[in-house]
Amino acid sequence: MAPDERDRDDETGQFTEEYPPDDFVAAIEADGGATGTKDVADAVGCSYELAYKKLRQMADDGTIDRRKVGNVNLWVVDDG
Repeated sequence: MAPDERDRDDETGQFTEEYPPDDFVAAIEADGGATGTKDVADAVGCSYELAYKKLRQMADDGTIDRRKVGNVNLWVVDDG
């Protein structure tokens, strides 16, 4: 989607987020609560690079957990 086609919030005038964090959490939960970046990107419908950046930010914020399994990041949603 081109930037000028994105929706704007009526009150703030700011662009709405095309890929909200809830979409990423839902993608992880749909895969049993733990999954890799490619699977999340496919489920959300975004590029691998965008998914990785977003997931890394969410892990830094404490929204999700990141575990290294070999050379692969495993993104985890904690049920607790």
